[in-house]
Amino acid sequence: MARPPGASAHETAPIELPSEPIQARRFGKTRTALSAVVLEDYAELIGDLLAISGEARPTDIARRLGVSHATAINNIARLKREGLATARPYRGVFLTEAGEILAARVRARHRLVVDLLLAVGVPAEAAEQDAEGLEHHVSDATLAAFSRFLKRDGG
Repeated sequence: MARPPGASAHETAPIELPSEPIQARRFGKTRTALSAVVLEDYAELIGDLLAISGEARPTDIARRLGVSHATAINNIARLKREGLATARPYRGVFLTEAGEILAARVRARHRLVVDLLLAVGVPAEAAEQDAEGLEHHVSDATLAAFSRFLKRDGG
């Protein structure tokens, strides 16, 4: 079969789909991961706001995450249902012990990913921005490899 100019063999290879159950499992894993990302981002931000200013108000959370107030309220309610946060009238949002553990874990993952990106020459702002997505999707094995690399490299 003739290949279009500039196309690699991979681009012209026939498409082979996995079986439906395998493909559904893969997409299901991705959807579950994306759902967890939201909780992780909220927990991390709430923890940061509490550490810096002593309060995490839904309005501040919405502004910092770039979402509507209603979206922030819905996700805060989800954090509460998951046992990760509590809210007090006129006092804002607070993390439970489980929420604090989650926030600390996400913050540590974020720092490790940023440190690795900086070590390989990514500019600081790009490293911070890229880490926001990567931190949620890399495996523990990959994070351990990042850490070993940074220790070996003196980072």
